[in-house]
Amino acid sequence: MNKLATLLLALLVLGAAPALAEEATTGVAWSTLDEPSQALLAGQKDRWDSLPPERQRAMAEGAKRWLAMDGVGRAQANERWQHWRSMTPEQRERLRKGWQRFRDLPPEKQEALRQAYQRFMDLPPERRDALRERWEQMSPEERRRALTRRQGSHPGTVDKRPCPPC
Repeated sequence: MNKLATLLLALLVLGAAPALAEEATTGVAWSTLDEPSQALLAGQKDRWDSLPPERQRAMAEGAKRWLAMDGVGRAQANERWQHWRSMTPEQRERLRKGWQRFRDLPPEKQEALRQAYQRFMDLPPERRDALRERWEQMSPEERRRALTRRQGSHPGTVDKRPCPPC
């Protein structure tokens, strides 16, 4: 890259830094929320200004997503929320860590896991229950061997053949 292009790139990056920093520290003013979002978040109005900026942004985005959902989507989201609330703090932390591990994977590995999950969900409920029970009864070493066997010779991919009895 020539010197001029490098200098322009550096100026663009440096010029964007204050804007990015400002975005990270500024929240969402209550008055900027549309009426449906304000109605949905009405219980937070009195303490809105004291919420951390990232929490304000998350709640504003969550309200937009909720308002865009149909009845089925809202019912599913409500069911997930109720499940989350019923979890212990340890279970929640384990779920957060697992989600972060998933997000840290390369896109192709994420897609392989999504496809494997979809194949699992396509199984009849009795078969899913049997597989889940078998997994829970395995020792950590048996689980490791089963995962290694399923990855086959190409880590990050999934062997689509049926799993042999463990």
